[in-house]
Amino acid sequence: MVTAAISGFYLSFGLILAIGAQNAFVLRNGLRQTYVLPLVLTCAISDAILITLGITSFSVISELLPWAAPVLRYGGAAFLIWYGMRSFLAAWKGGEMLETRDGSGQSLRAAVLTCLALTWLNPHVYLDTVVLIGTISSQYGANRIWFGLGATSASFVFFFMLGFGAKLLAPLFIKPRSWQVLDAGVGLVMWAIAAKLLFGI
Repeated sequence: MVTAAISGFYLSFGLILAIGAQNAFVLRNGLRQTYVLPLVLTCAISDAILITLGITSFSVISELLPWAAPVLRYGGAAFLIWYGMRSFLAAWKGGEMLETRDGSGQSLRAAVLTCLALTWLNPHVYLDTVVLIGTISSQYGANRIWFGLGATSASFVFFFMLGFGAKLLAPLFIKPRSWQVLDAGVGLVMWAIAAKLLFGI
């Protein structure tokens, strides 16, 4: 149980770590200290719903469609390899900087709706939570619920750290070099997960 929970935590944390529109939005608002709690809860609860869907429904899909597991497994690995390559290219090119001014005049309602859109309208979110986490959870059999709990807790930990710890990161993320290091780290994580899917290592 503990091993499954820890594995779920690290997998989910690694996937969420990839800076995208959702994380950048939370980070920007965290730097301004505006609507931090509602936004981190919106992200974390959304992830929890999607992860639960993946953990509970993937086994049913596998029973009804036996070919779905290998297709999703190799498809997920291909996506992770591509995503890792994209991260490495971003690290190579550099030039990223954190812009904190966008949306500074938003109301709470507008900020939450924006956050919901960035979460639920992003196809990568479904691949990460429902497909990828759901696929890997099946390897843990009866302990897949613990794997899911670990993955869900990682989402809460990450978004609370991102939102409330943003002020500490402000001096760091105004430097393009920091984004290069982060992108390179994300690439390594993505390729490591792809290797686990393909070779079980």
